Amino acid sequence: QVQLVESGGGVVQPGGSLRLSCVASGRIFGIWPMGWHRQAPAKERELVAAIVPGGTTRMGDSGRGRFNISRANAENKVFLQMTDLQAEDTAGYYCNLVRHGSDYWGQGTQVTVSS
Repeated sequence: QVQLVESGGGVVQPGGSLRLSCVASGRIFGIWPMGWHRQAPAKERELVAAIVPGGTTRMGDSGRGRFNISRANAENKVFLQMTDLQAEDTAGYYCNLVRHGSDYWGQGTQVTVSS
């Protein structure tokens, strides 16, 4: 089994910043693509950002220009630096890891942008 635990969510004012972290543990046996998705109430889950072991990233439309994804391979961690947060960024943010075609997900961390 692979476990993913996210942290760093919270309440922030519009224009503020947050840094999300995710650590993977368990039967990982290697370095795998990881990413962040988000899901707001009554909306489908959407890709925020993804990163492969070599560092190449793919950004979803929602965070392009404002968010940055990075990883620490030796620690099995992935990070999401979010800036200029707006109300529409309010959602549960979920970390995922793809290993041998299987998707593993964390429980999520809530981000609320409100004045």
